[in-house]
Amino acid sequence: MAQTVVKIDKLVKRYKELVAVDHLSFEIYEGEVFGLLGPNGSGKTTTINCLLSLLSYDKGEIQIFGKDMSPTAYDIKQEIGVVMQNVAVFDELTVYENIDYFCGLYVKDKAKRKQLVEEAIAFVGLEDFKKFRPKKLSGGLLRRLNIACGIAHKPKLIIFDEPTVAVDPQSRNKILEGITQLNREGATIIYTSHYMEEVEQICSRLVIMDKGKVIAGGTIDELKSNIRCTETIVVETKGIPENIVQGAGNIEHVFEVQYDKNVLTVRCSGGKHNVVRLLGYLQDNNVHIGRVQSERPTLNTIFLELTGKELRDN
Repeated sequence: MAQTVVKIDKLVKRYKELVAVDHLSFEIYEGEVFGLLGPNGSGKTTTINCLLSLLSYDKGEIQIFGKDMSPTAYDIKQEIGVVMQNVAVFDELTVYENIDYFCGLYVKDKAKRKQLVEEAIAFVGLEDFKKFRPKKLSGGLLRRLNIACGIAHKPKLIIFDEPTVAVDPQSRNKILEGITQLNREGATIIYTSHYMEEVEQICSRLVIMDKGKVIAGGTIDELKSNIRCTETIVVETKGIPENIVQGAGNIEHVFEVQYDKNVLTVRCSGGKHNVVRLLGYLQDNNVHIGRVQSERPTLNTIFLELTGKELRDN
């Protein structure tokens, strides 16, 4: 069985009357890419700050690598890398100098540090930009620099807090490939994002938070198997009479029907031929059928069913 890298037990963090984290518990195992998801205000960032001992908390326990985490647990912090959403580099320093500075917080040996800095630069593909200052870099390259600064010292646990916000597709792919490579090389990853396709692509397990609590957790397949909606069918059509819309709700396995702006949305629970049954029903009632789309559950579907919110709400 994989070793526990992070254990959070009954964590509570209050800001006066606001309970930002409410008896939160979960574990992260060695070698995982672990997704920490939820809308803004759900408590993700507060949880991460408590995890790093940047914030005090009211109740609960946090252990990393089997040891109690505290502000002075420097042996633990030595093994953690952090890549936050807001880029944190020095404008006065070059790409090389920035990475060297942050690596130097952990590695004092100059020869070893030089090797690590060169490896980090190669890893994020910034070889041609070593002497550039941050203001000369594009948004995507700046994100790569931010990552290099956080991982140059070869940490065992790396926290990525929305690392692909506002970057171009090429840089996004480069970042995701890099995270996957770090995981293959042995790093345990904590990953937060509002881009659900990214989470489905790289995360092995996840928890979904809302109002400071874990409302669901497990592998993506486990989460999908535990929700009612197994298929959403969308049909573009015009002028469906209300009685026909309501009648669609009587089709086998259909549990919800919505019709808005010439789009019929039908949600099903179970069944293998839901599209065939729905289209047959519409044709029998002389409904003109335009574009048809069938979607299996996504992480956003899961969150919508559990909370009534879109996971990408900001």
